[in-house]
Amino acid sequence: MPVPVPRPRAIPAVEGGQAQAASLPGAQTAQTAQGPSARAKAQNDTLTLLVIEDDPAGSPIVPELLDSAGRPIRLRTARNLTEAERLLTDDVHCILLDLALPAPGRAAEDDDELAVLRHVLQLAPRHAVLALTASGDAERGAEAVRVGAQDYLLREELDGRLLSRAIRYAVERKRSDTAERRLTESKLRAQENARLERGLLPTPLLDGSSLRFAARYRPGRSRALLGGDFYDTVRTPDGTVHAMIGDVCGHGPDEAALGVELRIAWRALTLAGLCGDELLSTLQQVLEHERDNDEIFATLCTVDIAPDGRRAGLCLAGHPAPLIARPSIPQALGSARAGGTPIAELLPYDNNGPALGLLPGARWPRMQVELGPVWSLMLYTDGLIEGRVGQDGERLGQDGMVELVRRRLAEGLTGEDLLRATVNEVRDLNGGELADDVAVVLLDRAP
Repeated sequence: MPVPVPRPRAIPAVEGGQAQAASLPGAQTAQTAQGPSARAKAQNDTLTLLVIEDDPAGSPIVPELLDSAGRPIRLRTARNLTEAERLLTDDVHCILLDLALPAPGRAAEDDDELAVLRHVLQLAPRHAVLALTASGDAERGAEAVRVGAQDYLLREELDGRLLSRAIRYAVERKRSDTAERRLTESKLRAQENARLERGLLPTPLLDGSSLRFAARYRPGRSRALLGGDFYDTVRTPDGTVHAMIGDVCGHGPDEAALGVELRIAWRALTLAGLCGDELLSTLQQVLEHERDNDEIFATLCTVDIAPDGRRAGLCLAGHPAPLIARPSIPQALGSARAGGTPIAELLPYDNNGPALGLLPGARWPRMQVELGPVWSLMLYTDGLIEGRVGQDGERLGQDGMVELVRRRLAEGLTGEDLLRATVNEVRDLNGGELADDVAVVLLDRAP
C-alpha cells in the first residue's frame, strides 16, 4: 500500500522552519538586519511541533503558535503513525497526538484506549508528548498523563496561547524528567560501583598477624567502573598469611563481576585449606564455568607466608613476579649509622605457570622463597609496569618499576605513602592517566 503524502496546511510556519515573517509585526525588517549566523541560531532555537491527527476534512486543529520569544513555532503534520515515523527527527521538540487515532495492528474494538499513545511513547522516548482528546473525555486525558504524556489538551478548548504554553511546558517537563532520570541512573551506577568495589577490593582478614597491610587501586582513564583487577589477603587459623592479586583480561562489568567471583572463590578455598596447585586448579574450573567465552582468561599471583614470617610459598599463573624489598645490611643489624640503599628485587619466576583458562589440565608449581627477618613484599597488576616513559614511549617494565620503588624506599617511604608515590610517579611518567587499571598490595614485616 503506498505511503500517504502529508497534505499542506494553512499554518503560520511551514516544514523546514522558514516561518512566515509577515505574521509578526516588523519581522521582515528584523530578519533583513540579521546576519546568516544569527538567523541560523534563531532557527535552531525555534521549537518544532509534530502534530499526529486524523482530520479527513482537512480543517486545521492547530491555531497560530508563537514561542516565548514571539517566534512562530515550526509545524509538521502527519495523518497516521507511518507518516509520523518518517517526520520524527531529532529537531522535533514536542508531539501533539490525537488519542482518537487507531494504533497499528490493533482492531477497532480493542479495549486499550491508549494503545496509540503507548506506541508513540515507544517510538519517541526522548520527545515530549501532548495528548489531544475531546472535552467529554477528560478522564482519558488524565490517564494519558499517568501512562507517560507530559500533559493533555481538550480539542474544543484549543487556542494559540494555551497550546503555545502547553508546548513550552511539555518540553521543559520532559527535559526535567530526563535530567532526573539520568541523575537517578547515576546514583544507581554509583551504588553498583560501591558494591563492585567491595567485591573486588575487600577488607583483609589479618587478625592476629603482625604483618602490616596496604593497598592501592586506580582505574584506567577510559572507565568509570572498576576493571578486572582484584586482590585479597587472609590469615588462616595456623597463622599462615595468604595474599593474592589477579587480573581478568578485558575491561567491563562482566570482567569485573568475574573478578569478584574469583576473589570470593579464592578466599573460600583458602580458608578451607587449599593452597598452591590444588587451589589454582580449582579456580580454573570456576573460571571455565563462569566466563562468557573461551577467550577469557585471568592471571594470578598467590603467596602463603609462614607463621614465623621468614619464608613463603609462591605460585604464579601468567602474572608478574612480586617485588621484595629488604633493608641494607647496617639497617638490618640495627646500626645507628645511616646505611645504604634498600635492596629491591623481583622474586624468582622461573616456574611461572600459564594464566587461568588457557590450558586445560595445566599445573602451577609452588616455589619456596626465603624472605628474611625484615621485608616488604609488593604484589601488583601489569597496569603498573605497562605505562610509557620517555619521548620514545617505551614501557616502564619491571626493571623500571624496581628502580622507581628503590628510590622511593631510599627516601624513607613505607606503606600507603610508598604505594601512593609509586602509582603517582608511574602515572606522571606516562604523561597522564594509565590506560589499564592498577592494583597494588604491600605486606610489611617490621623488625
